[in-house]
Amino acid sequence: MRPAPSVTPPRVAVLADDLTSAGDGAAPFRRTGHPARVLLSGSPIGGPGGGPGGGGVLAVDLGSRLLDETAAAERARGAARTLAGAELLLKTVDSTLRGHVAAEVRAAREGSGRPAVVVAPAFPAEGRTTRHGVQYVRGVRVDESEFARDPAHPVRTADLARVLPEAVLVGADRPEELTELLPDGGLFVCSAATDADLDRIVAAVPDHRAVLWVGSPGLAAALARHHALPGDAAGAAGLPPARRPLVAVGSANPATRRQLALLAAEPGAASAVAGGPADLPGAAAAPVRILHTPHERRADPTELTRLLADSVAALAARDPFDGLVLTGGETAEAVLRALGAHGIDLHDEPEPGIARGTLAGPADVPPVPVVIKAGGFGDERTLLRLHALLTGNRR
Repeated sequence: MRPAPSVTPPRVAVLADDLTSAGDGAAPFRRTGHPARVLLSGSPIGGPGGGPGGGGVLAVDLGSRLLDETAAAERARGAARTLAGAELLLKTVDSTLRGHVAAEVRAAREGSGRPAVVVAPAFPAEGRTTRHGVQYVRGVRVDESEFARDPAHPVRTADLARVLPEAVLVGADRPEELTELLPDGGLFVCSAATDADLDRIVAAVPDHRAVLWVGSPGLAAALARHHALPGDAAGAAGLPPARRPLVAVGSANPATRRQLALLAAEPGAASAVAGGPADLPGAAAAPVRILHTPHERRADPTELTRLLADSVAALAARDPFDGLVLTGGETAEAVLRALGAHGIDLHDEPEPGIARGTLAGPADVPPVPVVIKAGGFGDERTLLRLHALLTGNRR
């Protein structure tokens, strides 16, 4: 019997617990010259449509934030084992420590076979910093911030020494300690308050192949700067402007709801709650079309996400759109799956932590431009800017 063909590992592999984390983990590498694809959870990593292969970036949405801890760890372990041959292996974690952080990090380390783990979850561009091993959002401990009240994934502790008690803490003022400690292996939690701090952490690691990197878009950007390719980084070709875009909002994060309120107040905007009696009635000529989950979460978040995805798919069949803005990782995953896509081919990173690309899938899935954003990212005008980005009417 002929042996199964081997899979050429990508140059950079990103393992993420949801779709927005996969997108914003891969986007900095796209900006520095690497072709990149994001795969939805369950898509074959090495099969047709499985990504750019050798020389590119493959970001895999494990879908693990929606699983229990045991299942999440098993998924992380399996993906890390499959992609262990990548030159650079990054396990993303939420910069506010939501999800199964400890279980997935330990499982990915085991699956990858890499002796050392460097954990640096700071994302300075969004005000997420790590000081003495404690995670902050704009100066507030994440376990005392609005993320502690997240309806789906509340943050229980900001102290990484409690999340990963086996870790050695490395101060922002002494990243060179990594150079001395890494040869013996181990797990190292690095503090950082600026992008320069993250650059120094990356520079302090002599062999990037021997390390499992763990962090948020801040670390991804630092690694991408270190591994930048020469030439036109983002590519000269732009995406066509959308004439009938749709914004789908599933995140319950207060930041996103404030962004939604401003967008819905735009002249002529048509906004509707997904699953209602008539989604976007009379919205054919509306310059801004919005579908969103209810502001008050009185139902199971998973059910609300399903209703939103079904509403978007029904609208696509009835009154097609030519551009998408998706906010919330579970929302993006569910909507793209409902549209028949298996991933996104990344184009660029228009703002820190926000990824833009086109739908990737079978021949009957058109390459519609799409922007994905995590729920807690951005200022109050972010959705306004992203909608304008799709239409070409830059603000």
